[in-house]
Amino acid sequence: MTSAPATETAESADVDVAADPPWVTVVWNDPVNLMSYVTYVFIKLLGHSKTQAEKLMYDVHHKGRAAVSNGSREQMEVDVAKLQGAGLWATLQKDS
Repeated sequence: MTSAPATETAESADVDVAADPPWVTVVWNDPVNLMSYVTYVFIKLLGHSKTQAEKLMYDVHHKGRAAVSNGSREQMEVDVAKLQGAGLWATLQKDS
């Protein structure tokens, strides 16, 4: 009597991507830029609608900061560089 060959079980090397939260670009309030300019930058550089850009600008103005985009770290580094190039105070952080 011949027995069936033993089956091998391969361990999964999959990484749970959902466990790694996306990153966010945060714009901070500053004493230099006008609210109209901040709104303009959000529209032109990030592609926000005027309504969304104004809401984010008011969050920056009244709350001191706003998360203006989210995604991978690399994408957020690009957004931070664009916003800083436009003169805004921007940083990136992991979304919690």
